[in-house]
Amino acid sequence: MAVDAPSQVDSRRQRPAAGRVYDWLRDGILTGRLAEGTFLDEVWVAESVGTSRTPVREAFHRLHAERFIDLLPRKGAQVHVVTARELDEVNATRMLIERHAGSALCADRVGAPLEMHELLDLMEEAERALDWLQAVQLNWRFHRSMVSAHGNVVLTEMYDTLQARQQRVGLRALESSPARVPVIDGQHRGIVRALDDHDSDRLQRLLGEHLMPVPEVTAVLGSDARGM
Repeated sequence: MAVDAPSQVDSRRQRPAAGRVYDWLRDGILTGRLAEGTFLDEVWVAESVGTSRTPVREAFHRLHAERFIDLLPRKGAQVHVVTARELDEVNATRMLIERHAGSALCADRVGAPLEMHELLDLMEEAERALDWLQAVQLNWRFHRSMVSAHGNVVLTEMYDTLQARQQRVGLRALESSPARVPVIDGQHRGIVRALDDHDSDRLQRLLGEHLMPVPEVTAVLGSDARGM
């Protein structure tokens, strides 16, 4: 397995040990340095980051809670494999929250938040550069800005719990079907126009299309133990 250069690890030594391990593993998973299905040995991780095994265990539990890794009895940790069912469930939950928030914004006739307008070009720039991780992170901000603009703090906090999983499944979806990028960009711009036009019906339709399972994406994702 590839290991960060010493300077990269040293630059993070001011952080608590468990936080450094968490960052190193999370970054490795998101960038693909630690591929899906990779087994993670506590000793190897500790030596790579320069900590004892206790912070590694703490980071493992945090990453497990966020579904970045799976903890396997008597086998240790393994990088979580994103499944088609997981993609469907994340998108279904997002649809409930985003449709509610968007409908409220249309009813209040406030238009799309300024941040959504600003992020359109930034997302497309990242996509042209094939920087899928940056594109997914900007996409998260784009959708979250609509949810938070609604002003429902509890709803926004619930949405925030999806961030880690949304970024992982979103990254997997883009990597598996980059040809869909122009369609996604068009849907983003349509969502902004519907908000600005205070057209709730059109917004609901666009969000449904945007978050609908796509066969060419789900076909390349694995199924989980519950079947898919």
